[in-house]
Amino acid sequence: MNKSKVFQTISWFFIIVFLAITVFPFFWILISSFKPESEIMGAGSYRIIAAAPTLENYITVIFKKGMVRAIGNSFVISALTTSYVIVVASMSAYIISRFRFYGKSILMGLILAVSMFPQMIVIGPTFNMFYNAHLLNSYWVCLAYSTITLPSAVWIMVTHFKQVPLALEESARIDGCSAWEVLWKIIFPIAVPGVFTTAIMAFIAAWNEYMLSCTLNIDEKIQSVPVRLSYLKDEFTIFWGQISAAAIVVVIPTLIIVLLFQKQIVSGIVNGAVKE
Repeated sequence: MNKSKVFQTISWFFIIVFLAITVFPFFWILISSFKPESEIMGAGSYRIIAAAPTLENYITVIFKKGMVRAIGNSFVISALTTSYVIVVASMSAYIISRFRFYGKSILMGLILAVSMFPQMIVIGPTFNMFYNAHLLNSYWVCLAYSTITLPSAVWIMVTHFKQVPLALEESARIDGCSAWEVLWKIIFPIAVPGVFTTAIMAFIAAWNEYMLSCTLNIDEKIQSVPVRLSYLKDEFTIFWGQISAAAIVVVIPTLIIVLLFQKQIVSGIVNGAVKE
């Protein structure tokens, strides 16, 4: 056996081990969702196949604990957040990438710094602002979500807009296009892979957000998925079977999105990584 085959065999071994370690938690959550509570924490907790498999966890989560409504709320809030972020980030990224002005590098540094702020810093002021504006317990929480998604979206889209040749913009201006028309008719369609990648990242970030939703939306009718997951317990017990079933139900929408649009996501990441 030559050195290349030995190296290939060792590489495949480490890849398989890494994948097994990565996938195992998800696999264990899946099998736990079909176990009764007595088998999750009892003597049969290490069984891969439950002695008495049950769908009770899924039935309870879907029909009794309001998870379907929470999924709908999360979808609406995430979609609104994504739309708002894409529109604002596109206009901001276009100005930063195409116009020359004093302090551009400082502005980009501030945008990157804002994206690194801990959420605990903004929760108090955000709550006070929403309370005074009477926006609590509403879909307007998408505006608060933009504090965690908009800075990174601007940073990513600036990189993609810079990849669009300046000659196209100049030709459009010669033909009479305004700056607004250049952005939405020329640059935006060409930078679609980057825009699409940014939209997916913003959607997933909004889908998984917990702290802002828990603080601003106390009403059960408007709560999102992460908040409803935290309610799957009582005073003395955590219902691990229900949590496992809810985790499977909740991850399905985002998993479908990633699987359907993985080519566009990879294309957007690759295009943004190349500097011409």
